[in-house]
Amino acid sequence: MIKVAKHDKLLRPLVAPMSHSRTIFPWRRLLLRCYSQGKAQLKINGADYETNPEFTNVSGNILKLSDRSLHLKPSHPIGILRKQIEDKLNSTSNAYCLYNNFRPVVTVEENFDSLGFPPDHPGRSKSDTYYVNNKHLFRTHTSAHEMECFGNILGFSANSAPKDPTDKHGFLISADVYRRDEIDRTHYPVFHQMEGAHIWKRSQEPVAEGREPLHIQKLRADLLKLKNQLQDESNNLVVHDDTSLDGNPKQDFMSDIEVDLCSQHLKRSIELLVAQVFNKKLESMGTKQSENQLKVRWIKAYFPWTAPSWEIEVFWQGEWLELCGCGLVREQVLLNAGYEPNNTVGWAFGLGLDRIAMLLFEIPDIRLFWTLDERFHSQFSEGTISKFKPYSKYPGTVRDVAFWLPQKQDCAIIHENDLMEIVREMAGDLVESVKLIDNFVHPKTGKQSLCYRINYQSMDRNLTNEEINQIQESVRQELVHQYNVTLR
Repeated sequence: MIKVAKHDKLLRPLVAPMSHSRTIFPWRRLLLRCYSQGKAQLKINGADYETNPEFTNVSGNILKLSDRSLHLKPSHPIGILRKQIEDKLNSTSNAYCLYNNFRPVVTVEENFDSLGFPPDHPGRSKSDTYYVNNKHLFRTHTSAHEMECFGNILGFSANSAPKDPTDKHGFLISADVYRRDEIDRTHYPVFHQMEGAHIWKRSQEPVAEGREPLHIQKLRADLLKLKNQLQDESNNLVVHDDTSLDGNPKQDFMSDIEVDLCSQHLKRSIELLVAQVFNKKLESMGTKQSENQLKVRWIKAYFPWTAPSWEIEVFWQGEWLELCGCGLVREQVLLNAGYEPNNTVGWAFGLGLDRIAMLLFEIPDIRLFWTLDERFHSQFSEGTISKFKPYSKYPGTVRDVAFWLPQKQDCAIIHENDLMEIVREMAGDLVESVKLIDNFVHPKTGKQSLCYRINYQSMDRNLTNEEINQIQESVRQELVHQYNVTLR
């Protein structure tokens, strides 16, 4: 965390004359141009949005990435993984509607309010989230579309006129999501998520004495199909399942048999997709399934929208790796989506595509997903999981930036992500990592000094000292301008 003056220095360039002696932060330059043209709007994915000086913090880099949609590219690692999961989950019953074309700008209501995020939740902070204005932002998770997708199953949506219910019983959402974050080889301000859900409506029809309710019969039939498919396709899967509900209690609105069958259906579905992608990887390595056990285990977890909840881990290359969080949908989520009380049961899951793709395709740096270099893209083909072959390792260069924080009583605290955003906006994908290497408090003056080490390295070309020195000086001057620090 960094202390800075309470008054908003981010807005100063909007009301003060530009000086040719200093660098203007690129996204503020963009806003200045909007205001000078008298329109105060940003065009994003073909739509116009009014800007708001107190909220707008979306950067030029983010705007450039917002129409890339890597998850829709059939020969990109993200797109390959997405399609493999979709095809496998729909291979048993074709039960899932696919939603892959939602645009990234959503409302605050969709992203936070409808999901019960409290007003003081840290995710709402401008240090964590890219705001277009006070009402719109770049989605921070695919759950921003969850209510609409649940509504589509019923035949209505908050954003559209009533329509016929779908014949599907679940949905899968894949999309790029946006968060201000740290800078290293596994973090990027845009990444990709997939989430899914499956529901069963409780039947109101009477059943013959001694027979189970129709939705229980349907659950049993659906579960049997999954078990048979797993047995036929994934005989190398070794599962350690935690079925105890101690510390992971069920919801009162669900019966014991509903919890048992829904939990089994959820876990077998996730095991099916895990077996699909990891067995594909084993095949690419020349390993037969029968020669290599694939160990997975279920761990109790907590998530705001499911109960009970679990995470699944896979034992891969000598360590347990967390892949997915999931659970049985909370009743309040179903009620918020328009379902009648005591009418529906179901499960939901969420996973990050980038981390799994980096693992399966052996990609060492998340920035590679976003490169335009054909030497990267030519290595991958639709439907195939293949190992990335590095085409070059360009030398990097390190620069340190050290500064004293201002000593003032009227200081506010901003998140370190804001410093990361300065570096990322100035350097783009030329920055590999930023790390705090020194935090010193002077014993006599009480002044605090911070030193960050910035590693510049391009994935595609050699860097020159001249361009890095220029970027580094821009970073230094922007720190002074925004936060009134004293450079060392």
